[in-house]
Amino acid sequence: MKIKSVRARVFEWKGKTVPPQGNFCSNAMDLVYSNTESMSTFRFHSWTVVEIETDDGIIGLGNVALAPAIAKAIIDQYLTPLVLGQDPWDYEYLWQRMYRATHAWGRKGVTMAAISAIDLAIWDILGKSVNKPVFKLLGGRTKEKIPVYYSKLYRTNLDEMQAEAQKYKDEGFTAFKMRFGYGPAHLQKGVAENLKSVEAIREVIGYDNDLMLECYMGWNLEYAKRMLPKLEKFEPRWLEEPVIADDIDGYAELNQLSSIPISGGEHEFSLYGFKQLLDKKAVSVVQYDTNRVGGITAAHKINALCEAYSVPVIPHAGQMHNYHLTMSTLASPMSEYFPMFDVEVGNELFYYIFDGEPVAENGFVQLDDNKPGLGLTMKTEFLDQFNIIE
Repeated sequence: MKIKSVRARVFEWKGKTVPPQGNFCSNAMDLVYSNTESMSTFRFHSWTVVEIETDDGIIGLGNVALAPAIAKAIIDQYLTPLVLGQDPWDYEYLWQRMYRATHAWGRKGVTMAAISAIDLAIWDILGKSVNKPVFKLLGGRTKEKIPVYYSKLYRTNLDEMQAEAQKYKDEGFTAFKMRFGYGPAHLQKGVAENLKSVEAIREVIGYDNDLMLECYMGWNLEYAKRMLPKLEKFEPRWLEEPVIADDIDGYAELNQLSSIPISGGEHEFSLYGFKQLLDKKAVSVVQYDTNRVGGITAAHKINALCEAYSVPVIPHAGQMHNYHLTMSTLASPMSEYFPMFDVEVGNELFYYIFDGEPVAENGFVQLDDNKPGLGLTMKTEFLDQFNIIE
C-alpha cells in the first residue's frame, strides 16, 4: 500500500454566524488597543480538509483549523512531496520527514498543524486498511465510555449563562467550563464581573459538579495572581490558560500559588514543548489538540510522557481525532465536548463539515468498535454554505 495522492481543500463558511458580543471571552488581544472587537482575531470561519488516497483506493481524512489557507499552502508545496509514494504504515518515518524537513521555519504553529492534518489522514488510512477504529491501534479501549464536560458558557448575560448551564445539567452533564469576559484592561470592575459570572454558574450547578474556568490567554501574571485567591472559594477543577502560551515561567508560578490547578497546552505544539511544561511543573492538566501538536503520532507520545509525570491529559475541543486518544489511554480521564451550534467562534465548523462525531448522552460519548479509522465521513448537507478552495 502506497500513498497515491494528497488533496487539501479550504472550506470557507459563508452561512449564518452569531454576531460578536462585547466581553464574550477574554483573550490575548485584550491588552492591545484596538478599534475592533478583540476576539475577532481568534475567530476562524474556515477549515482545511486533507484527503489522502492510497493506490488500493483507501481515502484517509485529516483536518486543520489554524490559518487554513496557509496550512494548505504548506501541505501542497512542502509536505505532499515528502509522503507521496510512501507506505502509510511507516508513519513514524513520514512524521520525522515532515518535522525535520520544515524544522528551520516550522517547529510550531501552523506548520505543525499542517503536519497534524497529514498524520491524521494517515492514521485514518491505517484503521480502514485493517477494518479497525484508530483507538484499537493505539492500545484499545480503556474506558466503557468517555466522560465529557460541557464546554461553551461564553460570557453573556448572566441569566442566559445560567439558563444554558441548567439546560445541559438537565441533560446529564456533571462538569462544565465557562469563559471569563474580563481581564487586566477592565480594571477592578472587570474583576467584579468575573467573580459574578463564576458565582452565577456555581449557583446553578452546585458544588457536586465540576466547574472549569477559562481565560484564553487574556490575563497577565500580575492580574492572575490577584484573581486566584478570590476564585479559590468556588473550588474550580482548573483555571485554563491564564497567561499567554510563551510565558511558561508565569504558568509555573501560578501553578504553585494556590489550590487551583493550572491547565494549558492548547497552544503548545511539540513533544519537547510539553516536556518543558512538565519539567517546570507549569501545568497540572495538559490540553493539547491532536490536529495541532503533530497528529496522532505525536499525541500518542505526549500521552506517554504525561502518564510518566502523573499529569492528566484532557484534550482541547472534543472531536474524533481527540476522542480516539482519550479512549486508548489511562492518562486521559475525560474529554471536552461542544454541542452542534450556530457558527460563532469557528470550532463549530467541524460538525458542519464531518459526519460521525458522537453525540453526548448523560455526559458521556461512545466510540464504535466496528467503525474503522477515525470514523468520519464528509458531510454533504451544508456544502452549499461553504466556498471551497482547491
